[in-house]
Amino acid sequence: MSFIRVVHGTAGAGALPSPAVSAPRASLSQGLRLLLATSAGLSVASIYYSQPMLGVMGSTLGASGTAVGLVPMLTQLGYALGILLLTPLGDRFDRRRIILIKAALLSGALLLGGLAPDIQLLLMVSFAVGLTATVAQDIVPAAATLAPEHERGKVVGTVMTGLLLGILLSRVISGVVAERFGWRAMYGVAAASVAFIGVAAWRGLPRFHPTNTLSYGALLGSLAGLWRKHGALRRAALAQGLLSIGFSAFWSTLAVMLHGAPFHLGSAAAGAFGLAGAAGALGAPVAGRIADRYGPERVTRLGAGLTVLSFATMFAAPWLEPHHRLWLIGASAVGFDLGAQMTLVAHQTLVFGIEPAARSRLNAVLFVGVFLGMSVGAATGSLVLAWWGWVGVTVLATASALAALGVRLLPAAR
Repeated sequence: MSFIRVVHGTAGAGALPSPAVSAPRASLSQGLRLLLATSAGLSVASIYYSQPMLGVMGSTLGASGTAVGLVPMLTQLGYALGILLLTPLGDRFDRRRIILIKAALLSGALLLGGLAPDIQLLLMVSFAVGLTATVAQDIVPAAATLAPEHERGKVVGTVMTGLLLGILLSRVISGVVAERFGWRAMYGVAAASVAFIGVAAWRGLPRFHPTNTLSYGALLGSLAGLWRKHGALRRAALAQGLLSIGFSAFWSTLAVMLHGAPFHLGSAAAGAFGLAGAAGALGAPVAGRIADRYGPERVTRLGAGLTVLSFATMFAAPWLEPHHRLWLIGASAVGFDLGAQMTLVAHQTLVFGIEPAARSRLNAVLFVGVFLGMSVGAATGSLVLAWWGWVGVTVLATASALAALGVRLLPAAR
């Protein structure tokens, strides 16, 4: 593959005058787009495979429900710390090398998880899985760097579709594999899939030249500077974080709501709703093309507005028969997943254009906002469901999406 156009950018102190990376002259090959999207999806899926398998994992290892419940918590904690502490390294070192190292470590951690003889080792492995699964957050800025400016939104949308499909389908896949072959087999399959994308990345990704010479401490310290300097970054992180509250509140309470009256459905039914969300995620490349043509600002408002309408439709649920209520919830999942994904793609297109030499750090700041919103949504969603039922969750999700739309409608701040 020939890479001949250079991308320049500034990132303040420590920035290198050399080009960030060579890029395709006119377009990114379909093969490379598929590699980036698949790699993002399979790596981020590693965080969620364990969730449907916790019951059988606990019985196999002789662990209490409380102990095995720490597996997803430590995985998420590792992912959050990895975004904050490791993702900025993409601006300082060759992203290709970082991706290969993290993929190797993630594959090894997953393999070790499948062989874990006790809960103590599995908990340590879970933290390592979360830490190294942040390779997904190295792949997205790599895609933005490789993409020509005129189709950056389309390329980022394609990669983010892969990432969101990995999140939404991982629970369905792990539930099926664990039921038929056991939870250890799922860890083995996950390890093999990550090893495969590591080999593919080694063969297919170009090298990325560092964009600055900052020390590690200065690199992390510059995150606060980027936050203060760029109003567009603050708006993007705040708006996407608010959308994530509703997104997380919905998905973290759906299974509990479906388990109770009047549905009395199992976890498999809740997992099937992930397919509805995945259908919405497939619209992300279209959102990217719209952002390339009409500007990402317009897409952020369109996506946030669609999310508001989708959540608000669930207010009609109490007046419907249970069967029709399920269809309404499924349609809402398609709509708000599409809206949230459209907005995220547009926000990334905006953020990656601020300082090309600081894309990894800008992406880290954006996703810290996303992760905080997800955490708040999961915590408050459970409390709201317990106190006010599904109507309360609908109010929370709709209000947070309205707040996000309000942020996007405000005049831009410097």
